[in-house]
Amino acid sequence: MPQELIDFIFTHYFLFIYGITWVIAVLRYRRYFDTPLKYLPILIAYTFFNELLGYFIKYSDSFALFASRLSANELIYNVFSIVFFSYFYYTYWKIVPSEKSKNQIKWVSILVLVAYTLSAFLQNPLTINLFYANAIGSWVLLFIIYQYFKNLKPPPNIKVDRYNLMFWISVGLVVFYTIFPFLFLIGYVRLDVWEKYGLKTVLQILIVIMYALFIIGFIISRRRAFR
Repeated sequence: MPQELIDFIFTHYFLFIYGITWVIAVLRYRRYFDTPLKYLPILIAYTFFNELLGYFIKYSDSFALFASRLSANELIYNVFSIVFFSYFYYTYWKIVPSEKSKNQIKWVSILVLVAYTLSAFLQNPLTINLFYANAIGSWVLLFIIYQYFKNLKPPPNIKVDRYNLMFWISVGLVVFYTIFPFLFLIGYVRLDVWEKYGLKTVLQILIVIMYALFIIGFIISRRRAFR
């Protein structure tokens, strides 16, 4: 086995969780194909290939899409963040029954769009990740998930919702995005702290935990429990 491949496996072990999650999501697709989560397998596949492309752009001369590898890498991650947040904002907007909550989701989603637009003017999206906008997008996602839980009747309960796929997706997102924006900001604002405390490893572990919770949901969920 080439040394480069061995290094890739050990440093990007978390990528395998994307592939495993996608396979299970497809195998269990009949349980949620007619729900607002029906496009989730596509998003998971996009996440996997986006990470894979990012790796090859960074380390392989064959994937130099632009004159600068940094430009190509930051651009694909900025686009991914917008797509990822947009998908979940829309999904929760479709699920929550309250018109008040729907309106709140709509307006905070517009706020995130404004944040990305302003960040694109203040920071070059081709040379740097729009980390301030990503932080805002993360906090808005947490607020939207709160709206989802607030509208659950009966209230969220592990005994009641253990068969509800949306419950597990929400818990996974909360676990990750409660910590992610702070790690991300440190990574760009205080690189010395990021490297000193090995925060990249912490981020990768959070990814594994989030997708492990997704997998639990795909495996044990039932169609009639979706809400």
